[in-house]
Amino acid sequence: MFSHFLMRENAQRRSHVQTWFYNERNVRQERGVYGGVELAYTRIVWVYGGVDGAYVKYNTAAGVVEGKLNVHLVPHSHDDVGWLKTIDQYYVGSNNSIQGACVENVLDSVIEALARDPNRKFVFAEMAFFQRWWTEQSPETQEQVRKLVNAGQFEFINGGWCMHDEATTHYIDMIDQTTLGHGLIKSQFNKVPRVGWQIDPFGHSAVQAYLLGAEVGFDSVHFARIDYQDRANRKNDKSLEVIWRGSKTFGSSSQIFTNAFPIHYGPPEGFDFEVSNDFEPVQDNTLLYDHNVEKRVNDFISAAMTQANVTRTNHIMWTMGDDFQYQYAESWFKQMDKFIHYVNKDGRVNALYSTPSIYVDAKNAANVSWPLKSNDYLPYADRKDAYWTGYFTSRPALKRYVRMLSGYYLAARQLEFLAGRRSSGPSTYGLGDALGIAQHHDAVTGTSVQHTTNDYEKRLAIGASEAEAVVDNALSCLVSKKSGGQCSSPALNFSQCQLLNVSFCPATEEDIPDGKSLVVVAYNSLGWNRTDILRIPVTDSNFVVRDSSGNTVEVQFVDLDNVTINLRNFYVKAYLGLSPQQVPKYWLLFQVSLLPLGWNTYFISKAATEGESKSSFLSTLDNLQNDTIEVGPGDVKMLFSSTSGQLVRIFNSKTGVDVPVQQSYLYYASSIGDTDDSPASNLYVFRPNGALPTIVSRKVPLKVVRGPLVDEVHQQFSSWIYQVTRLHKDKDHAVVEFTIGPIPTDDGVGKEVITQMTTDMATEKTFYTDSNGRDFIKRVRDCRPDWSLTVTQPVAGNYYPINLGIFTMDNKTEFSVLVDRAAGGASIKDGQIELMLHRQIPFDNTGVVGPLDEMVCIANSTCEGLTVRGHYHIGVNKPGTGARWRRTTGQEVYSPLVLAFAHEKMEDWTGSHVTRATTMDSSYSLPQNVALITLEELDDGNALLRLAHLYEPGEDAEYSTLAKVELKKMFAGRTIKEVKEMSLSANQEKSEMKRMTWKVEGEAAAEPTPLRGGPVDMRGGDEPVAVSAMKEDYEVEEKKQAAADVLDQYSKFVLACIGNQVRPCDMRLHLMKEISGLPTSLKREPFQSPANSEAMGESSSSGTARLDKQDSFRAL
Repeated sequence: MFSHFLMRENAQRRSHVQTWFYNERNVRQERGVYGGVELAYTRIVWVYGGVDGAYVKYNTAAGVVEGKLNVHLVPHSHDDVGWLKTIDQYYVGSNNSIQGACVENVLDSVIEALARDPNRKFVFAEMAFFQRWWTEQSPETQEQVRKLVNAGQFEFINGGWCMHDEATTHYIDMIDQTTLGHGLIKSQFNKVPRVGWQIDPFGHSAVQAYLLGAEVGFDSVHFARIDYQDRANRKNDKSLEVIWRGSKTFGSSSQIFTNAFPIHYGPPEGFDFEVSNDFEPVQDNTLLYDHNVEKRVNDFISAAMTQANVTRTNHIMWTMGDDFQYQYAESWFKQMDKFIHYVNKDGRVNALYSTPSIYVDAKNAANVSWPLKSNDYLPYADRKDAYWTGYFTSRPALKRYVRMLSGYYLAARQLEFLAGRRSSGPSTYGLGDALGIAQHHDAVTGTSVQHTTNDYEKRLAIGASEAEAVVDNALSCLVSKKSGGQCSSPALNFSQCQLLNVSFCPATEEDIPDGKSLVVVAYNSLGWNRTDILRIPVTDSNFVVRDSSGNTVEVQFVDLDNVTINLRNFYVKAYLGLSPQQVPKYWLLFQVSLLPLGWNTYFISKAATEGESKSSFLSTLDNLQNDTIEVGPGDVKMLFSSTSGQLVRIFNSKTGVDVPVQQSYLYYASSIGDTDDSPASNLYVFRPNGALPTIVSRKVPLKVVRGPLVDEVHQQFSSWIYQVTRLHKDKDHAVVEFTIGPIPTDDGVGKEVITQMTTDMATEKTFYTDSNGRDFIKRVRDCRPDWSLTVTQPVAGNYYPINLGIFTMDNKTEFSVLVDRAAGGASIKDGQIELMLHRQIPFDNTGVVGPLDEMVCIANSTCEGLTVRGHYHIGVNKPGTGARWRRTTGQEVYSPLVLAFAHEKMEDWTGSHVTRATTMDSSYSLPQNVALITLEELDDGNALLRLAHLYEPGEDAEYSTLAKVELKKMFAGRTIKEVKEMSLSANQEKSEMKRMTWKVEGEAAAEPTPLRGGPVDMRGGDEPVAVSAMKEDYEVEEKKQAAADVLDQYSKFVLACIGNQVRPCDMRLHLMKEISGLPTSLKREPFQSPANSEAMGESSSSGTARLDKQDSFRAL
């Protein structure tokens, strides 16, 4: 068989003679394999012509071609929302001495390039950047972009405010930042992203797969970073692309097609066309030297065949872009135009402009079976000894600030909704924007350079300040008896204390004026009743506390320790530029109780007489004369050795659980590395130097403080590690407060500090860690569930990210630890749990991000290494009962009480304010297995409600069941007009979401259908809405109520007409005209349900809702 070719005589460069010829030497039979099929094909050796400098219209209109290898070219630019530069520096292109990057140029250039050819395409992910650019564009440019979006040339993928991290983020933050971006896309373009594009995060979580993938409406998720051993295995058996079922609860109902790239998120080697890079362009002008069309086409086909051999079907994706590329987009598109034109003329493979959506549609149409993936892709190592598990802990102060403000943002949006969102003035948007940026995979991870980290923190502080004003205004409205609804000018001036962790709270330290009280309003953002202990700093012990009914409350005073005083003095001056005039002497402790979504008021005043202060208790110190000291005013007790000063036992006198435990602090010395194949510890990587961790102290000075509300054990492990363990009355766990830093690194050795708890439990290498605060995943030391691990780092390779907690168990005990921020944790030995709490590394071998050596300075002069203060919670339970403690306490840790302070006479306050209330029905609270994770008023005036079922099937005998929520009682005093079930990011109705069907290898029979909650019944009565065990967002659409309302109104209208002797023919004519939108002489006054003027009154809505653990998330 022969083919004909077009040849240009190169010997005569200016000749225009064209010759047709046949040449047997130019045809060779070759064999190739792609898509799992071995094909024999004829290789055509093209004798390429040139263009002689004339204009050529390249044919870029290629689509998918059956029977050929289709190379999907996906143009993209990966734009970090901060890393080596701040987000604004990246946007405008400043500070280019660090990195030449300007996202504004990228978007300007891409839009211009797309307009030149309707076949060109581009995908964009980071909406924090796009929002900055979009608001600056003219109406004409905006209209042009809308046309490009509608034509499918410019496609939003992922669509969150940033490309969030998947290891150190909380699922609520992941949802919120995704919702922020999806809302912008929906409002401006009426589009819904189909693709998850997590190409750069350092490992991938199960929650990302089912919650931030399938449940937001994505058909697929794509990424680059998986463990190097895992990637090698998957390339061998063609399982880079899989069906990922991240939730064992929902199985195939929340599965997602997952594409792990063969190497990186950039193009194959030799096909990076950024204008500033050195690449070989396609040179097709025969009037110029270095004509290379044939060579470059062969290069293209060779690279395509290489990739085809590690994937299934006859479709492969080339990610045509990289970090901050397309700053001159024509440089890319011009080369891709030529490649599509000449490769397709060659005919051996088919090249086309594409998007991940088009690519996945083609994969789905192939109707082949795919491997199944469960669990997650964590931890991540990019090469031998380089486990990216250090960033689980890096910059722990930033991680805590993000988590603290996340809970505060949840509460602030609730209050903004409950009091009525204002059209002007302070709002929660600024904090939402800052938190959205902070979820970026180089932000909360702690992997940005220091000045960028400072920028994240500054944005968070500004957003928090504005949200604080919202909270103050909302609480002022809610507690005022006179507001009766939305109030525009609150009369109260509340203050809050964001530095309570270092005992700084001016409102509680000021002298209380004679005759007045310090008013403390506490707000509970949980949907359950709640009891807690408040701790506020005061300057005197001569105070009495009364509740909202005027009853005296038992209080306890605890001396401020010197570590806290020193921390306060330094950090208040460093952060605020203030030198406090006085130092409080005591912590004032008292117990508070609050209703769900409600508040309570407490009054602190000077004791007028000695008798008034009888309810106050000044804590006492133990003499420590016995060998062991038992501590704890409640059921949970701890035993400490008076000789070593360390913990030796925890037991619960009520349940009978008794566990020998030793707890101490140690540090791993950081490896300094030597070559690329022997990396050092850094911001990303945790690599010990090979030695065992160093024990900070074997003998610890001990101080025991006792009182009726709390017992405290103070331990000084070293000059830079201080710990206070607290056991509260009526609490079934211990709270450990740690203060670590400045970590000494004068010896040049990096130190990665851990707390280690060692028991005698037989745990058989098994422990459990949470996935983004949701599901708990079983971990087995030195093992990966779906591929064979070669252990090179027995410590770092067994570290996992923790956002909620870690636990281990045997046949007698569950031992659990909950955290207050993202951290790394492991069980390196049986019966042992360790958490990494702080790390300081004075060197950097990356040459990019710098050392992890955080400093805090006063006026840029007096500087010292970062000190962090935080808490972790220890619980011991019988097997099968620990989940209830972990889930309930985890919610309380995430959502602490919101406190606001004022000064007023108690009598005046109680006479003019609502001192104790709930915004729900007074007799109602959410079920204990259902959490309220979003309640906010949207821009269009609608309310967004998300509810989460907290338990997985089988996790708890009582709570891993269907739960019911009554919306009528939840929204007491409000009328629910309509309820719509939405996607998790609230950008489309649930009924509009379409799921792709995929074949899975080895799956013969259909799996059991997961239990999901049903729709909301708005017809009246007490029939609730169901939420099932640990599931997606749940928002219910119920149009029946709207129809019933219309029918009810027309019924009343008809009755009124009859009463006024209106003729039936006139009524019919009126109805026909009104339906047609024509004017009518009859007037129909809409029926209004009588509003209940009491803020806490009964709801006039007839609707109820029910939740169920699988429908754990509901967006309403």
